[in-house]
Amino acid sequence: MSELKRQTELVETIVLKYLPDPEDRHQHTVIEAMNYSVTAGGKRLRPLIMQETYRMFRGQDEVVEPFMAAIEMIHTYSLVHDDLPSLDNDTLRRGRETTWKKYGDAMGLLAGDGLLNYAYETALKSFDLIEKEESLFDTSPETAYSRYQSCAKALRILADKAGINGMVGGQCLDVEASLNNMTLTEEELLFIHEHKTAALIQAAFMIGGALAGAGKRQIERLERIGYNIGVAFQIRDDCLDVIGDPAELGKNTGSDEKDEKRTYVTLHGLEQSEADERRLTEEALELLEGLPGKHDFMVELLMSLLGRRN
Repeated sequence: MSELKRQTELVETIVLKYLPDPEDRHQHTVIEAMNYSVTAGGKRLRPLIMQETYRMFRGQDEVVEPFMAAIEMIHTYSLVHDDLPSLDNDTLRRGRETTWKKYGDAMGLLAGDGLLNYAYETALKSFDLIEKEESLFDTSPETAYSRYQSCAKALRILADKAGINGMVGGQCLDVEASLNNMTLTEEELLFIHEHKTAALIQAAFMIGGALAGAGKRQIERLERIGYNIGVAFQIRDDCLDVIGDPAELGKNTGSDEKDEKRTYVTLHGLEQSEADERRLTEEALELLEGLPGKHDFMVELLMSLLGRRN
């Protein structure tokens, strides 16, 4: 846990380093709202996973850092938009006012838009870091080209997993189910969990591998690990909405029951849900064993999510 705390603090420093500066700019309010959203805290799970995967595949430089900040910005924008009155209408997130509640729903919408676009602006800075390396270390054109290709591959993964084939697609079905009072099948529920929650966790694993030169089959294995961990993570969230302590969670509980929303818990019950959370995590750890590098910290990180209280 002390190592997790240390690593999380390092990731926090990286994420904050890439936030925009709001001073002396006409658009300072939206930038303040963006920064307010990101600095609300959180586990920084996705950049942590990305950094550790990068290290597993022997990545050693700073090229991964813009992507670490970018994925946290995309994750945060999704929460900002989730909280809006037109969606979940939540007023509390991580123990403080949600962005729209503090800045108004129009500025909350713009803050989410700003974070999404700024995430791609940030990820593109990885190309600048490669150019810097090339000039400092006299990198061969072939090596530099290979690094550029890896960054391009990582950008494709990020865009795909954040868009209509990933997180936005899952959110779409979730919203429609709520608006139309749909009784979701297990297949539809898992589609939402896979896309709305697991997609960015998959992206974190896959981008970490892609930037460090992982092969196609290795990236596919990382994608499967991300699926298992992401779905297990969402199952735990469904459990916590029933048994969680609002003081520990930093947000209100019981909203799923209040909204008559079908979740993994309503479909399978609390006991089976927790058993499936463990099974998915254990399967992910088995898949991890077939990958190169040291896995000690990654194993402990993933195990720490099991039975979490927040």
